[in-house]
Amino acid sequence: MILLAFPVVAWLGSPAQAAEHTIKIVAFGDSLTAGYQLPASAAFPSQLEKALKGRGIAVAIANAGVSGDTSTGGLARLDWSVPEGTDAVILELGANDMLRGIDPKITRNALEEIVRRLKARHIEVLLCGMRAQPNLGADYARAFDAIYPELAAANGLIFYPFFLDGIVTDSKLNQSDGMHPTEAGVAVIVERILPKVEDLIARVRVKREPKP
Repeated sequence: MILLAFPVVAWLGSPAQAAEHTIKIVAFGDSLTAGYQLPASAAFPSQLEKALKGRGIAVAIANAGVSGDTSTGGLARLDWSVPEGTDAVILELGANDMLRGIDPKITRNALEEIVRRLKARHIEVLLCGMRAQPNLGADYARAFDAIYPELAAANGLIFYPFFLDGIVTDSKLNQSDGMHPTEAGVAVIVERILPKVEDLIARVRVKREPKP
């Protein structure tokens, strides 16, 4: 999660699938979103898009993950990473802040500003939580872990408490570095987060409904 890479910000799928009714989502995050050491088809955005289409949902998910990105780095590239026409963002940042021991106040401020800017653009947000490693100490963990539920509650965001839920302690679902999921690990993430993504899509659909 601390190796730099260029973001891939492009709508996936054929031109026909990018019609007006298609819901356009940007997966905005770090290497966990980008798909570190995985083929593009196995990365989180691609697997999620495939799962949603399997349920008959017309969706295009852009991969705006950058390996090594912090919340502050994400804020710096937000405006050009989330193009016009985006309906929703899956926000997954903070793991690298935690690994580097960055002050949780800095992480909170950056994520708050990202959310503020997206809401100002009327873009729906699904916030993915992260948890601090125990070796960072109880005080750090308390401050860091609180960022996500508090930010979600204060802004009325759809919230998925822990992006790595179900895989973090399973060596079979993680690469040899113990931090990045394998293709099978990503599949578990997709399966578990899917209901929250469907809630996100439901909000977009409500917004699209003609007002009386």
